[in-house]
Amino acid sequence: MAGSQPTHSSRRILRPANPAFIVLTLFLAFCMNLIPFGQVPGIPDWVAITLAFWSVHQPLRIGMGAAFIVGVAIDVASGGLLGQHALAYVLLSYGASSLSRRILWFPLAQQTLHVLPMMLATQLVLWLVAAMAGRDNPSIWWLLTSFTSTLLWSPAHFVLLAPQYQPESKDVHRPI
Repeated sequence: MAGSQPTHSSRRILRPANPAFIVLTLFLAFCMNLIPFGQVPGIPDWVAITLAFWSVHQPLRIGMGAAFIVGVAIDVASGGLLGQHALAYVLLSYGASSLSRRILWFPLAQQTLHVLPMMLATQLVLWLVAAMAGRDNPSIWWLLTSFTSTLLWSPAHFVLLAPQYQPESKDVHRPI
């Protein structure tokens, strides 16, 4: 098939991600996770989305250490079991960074199909740790968080990569 082009390739070159921007997005996700919604099912796990995104796109900058720190901070701030979110986020970060090359090979719509099992596994780990500690068993609606988090993968992709698309310097003599 001479002349055929892959449909998933991008013609844009990304700048390196700014570490300060990565930390800022994780902090904002942390703050959004602390918004009290009560027992409303389906509220996305903003930290899980952000961690998964940066673990896929920047696996050498964001890893299991950052996932552990953010997870412990979520546990302390929410008053949950200490280490519950840390364990879930470390496993999420490990899975996302392990699959990062595979995930990035696919178009954005198919990437969400790879993200969904990771989000479901994160929720399952949270549920298992809570069940082992004798906490109340949540209803099946609790898994809705995984689906809403996965639906936000595409918007997160555009929002979190936006600063990397900007040119470093504007050249007025260059037509592109």
